[in-house]
Order: sequence, then C-alpha cells, then structure tokens
Amino acid sequence: MFYEWDATLETGNEAIDKQHKELFTVLNALIAAYERGGKAGELNTAIEFLTVYVLKHFSDEEKLQEEYEYPDIKNHKIYHNEFKKTVSDLMQRLKNEGYSDALVKFTIKTMADWLTHHIKSDDFRLAAHIQSRPPQEKK
Repeated sequence: MFYEWDATLETGNEAIDKQHKELFTVLNALIAAYERGGKAGELNTAIEFLTVYVLKHFSDEEKLQEEYEYPDIKNHKIYHNEFKKTVSDLMQRLKNEGYSDALVKFTIKTMADWLTHHIKSDDFRLAAHIQSRPPQEKK
C-alpha cells in the first residue's frame, strides 16, 4: 500500500507542504523496496533520511512558530521531540538488531502514523494560525 499526497494533507504553507511531500516520497520508496525484497541498505537509507529530515523540518517549523508567535509552540515541540526520539530509536534498533521484516514494517507504520496524525492535526492548526496573522517583527 502506497501513500499518496492529496489536498486533504495540504497545510497551505508551501515550505511545510514541500517537506511533507518529501517524507511521502521516502515512505513510498521504502514500501517499494520492501515489496521487491530490498534489504538493509534501503531501510538504512530511509532511516538516515528520517534522521536528517526531522532535524531540518522540525527546526523550520519551530522557527515559523516563533516568528508567528504560535500559542501551542510548547506542545508542538514536545511532539517533535517525541518523534526525534522515535527516529533515533529506529536507527539504534537497525544498528543493534540488523535488518528484519518486522523492523521494516514498524518503520513504515511509524512514518505513516506520523504523516496521517501529526500533519492532519498539529500541522493544520499551525498553518491556520500562520495564515491568520502576519509574522511578528523581529525585536
């Protein structure tokens, strides 16, 4: 099962949406690799991407939150930190346990859950807030 980007996932913020689309691309590449019998290298590539992705994407989002004085910034950062920990744990499991079907399936599920839950709830609220007001002037 592949995950498709559609209008229900658009936050209305071009930068955030572009980065979310990248995550879909990696998720679908991992699923395709798994379905054709790919092994550890492809899982490693996906998890390495996630590691870099979460640092960049979350940093970008948090800068927007500060710039627009997002009222739920504290909780949003908590969600980000939890997902960073999840990705770190995935990388550690891959290093300790090596490749396994179970780890690939868990990685796919983790990424898919993040996409469907965090984007459609937390990121939508952030995007709505950003669209409702101009950025605050830097002090």
